[in-house]
Amino acid sequence: MTTMQVGRATGLAGLMIVSALGLSGCDYWPPALQAQIEQLKADAQAVATEKAKVDASVATMTAEKAALVKKVDELSRLLKTRADQVASLEQSLSAEREKVAKLSAKSKKKAAAKKKAARRR
Repeated sequence: MTTMQVGRATGLAGLMIVSALGLSGCDYWPPALQAQIEQLKADAQAVATEKAKVDASVATMTAEKAALVKKVDELSRLLKTRADQVASLEQSLSAEREKVAKLSAKSKKKAAAKKKAARRR
């Protein structure tokens, strides 16, 4: 039984030592690990800078998109207005053509009547 108690005591002591080392931390960092940490910090800073540039670019493009959408809406309204004007002008033109056709038909009849009257004399 004593060997069992000694084994438990040794195991408990070893567990306490490992726990103490784990909780206290280690102040020694190998140079390769330090260099790797510095590289990761530099990469993180570069990515943050690039993200800021991309965010600024996105903001600029969003503003440009809004301006273009506004211009497209304005041009669409103008196109509709112009299409309505063209339709109105086409109606006026066809009405005027009908008037001209009626007037020319009347003048042809008058000219024919004058020719008949002139022949009769």
